Parts: sequence; C-alpha cells; structure tokens
Amino acid sequence: MADLDGQTAIVTGGAQGIGRGIALALAAEGADVAVFDVNKEGATEVAAVIRATGRKAVALDVDVTNRARVEAATREIVATWGKLDVLVNNVGWTTNEPFVDCEPDKWRRIVDVNYIGTLNCTHAALADMIPRARGRVVSIASDAARIGAPREAVYAGAKAAVIGFSKALAAEVARYSITVNVVSPATVDSPLLRMMLKPEQIERRRAANPMGRLGRPEDVAAAVVFFASPRADYVTGQVISVNGGSVRVG
Repeated sequence: MADLDGQTAIVTGGAQGIGRGIALALAAEGADVAVFDVNKEGATEVAAVIRATGRKAVALDVDVTNRARVEAATREIVATWGKLDVLVNNVGWTTNEPFVDCEPDKWRRIVDVNYIGTLNCTHAALADMIPRARGRVVSIASDAARIGAPREAVYAGAKAAVIGFSKALAAEVARYSITVNVVSPATVDSPLLRMMLKPEQIERRRAANPMGRLGRPEDVAAAVVFFASPRADYVTGQVISVNGGSVRVG
C-alpha cells in the first residue's frame, strides 16, 4: 500500500514545473489530486496524466490571490471527494532585478502570489481539516528567504513570510493533528527559472552547486511526499532545504 493511499490533495500551481512534479509524486503514492492553476490547459494535462495511472484528478482554474475563488474551489473538492487531507502551497512567481529597479506594482504582485495566496489557500483548507482533526499543509518557500538572494529581495521577503507563518500556524493547529511544514528549494530547473534567468546565469548556478547539477522538480516532490505521509506524523513547524548542498544553514 502506498503511503498516501486514499488521501486527497490540492496542489496549487500544479500545471508545470515543481507543482507538476509534486502532483505526480503525490498521485504515485496513492493520493487523488486537485490541480489548481491559472493555466487551465496545463492543469488539465497534468490531471489527465494522473487519471491514466488510476487515481482521481481534477483541474480547476484558480488564481490563489482571489480569496473567493480559492474558497469556492476548495469547497468543490471537499464536496466531490468528501475531505481534504493535504494542501501543497506551491504557487510562486518573481522577477529577477535589483530592488531599486522594481516597481511597486511588481512588489504587490510578488507578495500577493507568494504570501497572500498561501494565506488564502491555507485558510480555506483548514475549514475542512480542523473539524476532522486531520491534515497536512506543506508550503514551498525558497532558500532565497533563508540566506538572502540579490535581485530577488521582495520574493525573498515574501517567502520568509511563508516560513514565519508556517511555524506560527504549526503551533496553533497541532492540537488538531494538523501538521504545517515548509520545503525550501534553491535553484530548480523549471519554467519560472528559465523565465527569470539567462542561460549563462543558469549555467553559473549549475556549476557552483556542490552536486554539479540544478535541482529537479522530483527532488522537491520527494520532500513534500515525506511531509504529507504518515512517516511525518510527529514532524511540524519545520523547514527542509532541497538544494544539493548549495546552501548550508541551520
């Protein structure tokens, strides 16, 4: 029996990159997966791949910055599948530019997508998890938040907020047998990375990594699966970096 057999999960930003890897990994462990993404076409493709493995999957057009839409979509999943066991807050977005060149409309968008979206989705998920006294919340942060990354100042701040929020929430909801943890990647080969950086910048990051390669979506997904699994029943309020040794902090 797989670790997540019979469980239900929501993965935000699941249409591509890290989110796609997480959605497929959860399904491989037995979970039924709802893919939330503004890219409905990509989300639909991921859901079809999951259904082909024998698991249930749906794709919903969800902008995590829209609280009403998040709540409606979450209620739809609970009504359809009867419960929500796992929420993965994966959506992320940023630019790559010095802070002094970054306009306030971009600040707000970065904070809304990376932090407010996490608040919206987590609040909606807890409405089902708390009454059932069971649940897993896993959020994807970034090692940019742990060490500070130049040209990603607002993003680093938003992801640091996700880490602080998760630690505080873990203490609040532990009595309901709900765990709240964070996976913190460094450089992962994904569409967002390819959008942010030039090929030569990506190559420099690859060469500087002690393992000599970039992270892959499946590297991050493995940590998410652990936090979602029964093996992590007594693990909450924790941050695990997935970075090939490029960042080594306590």
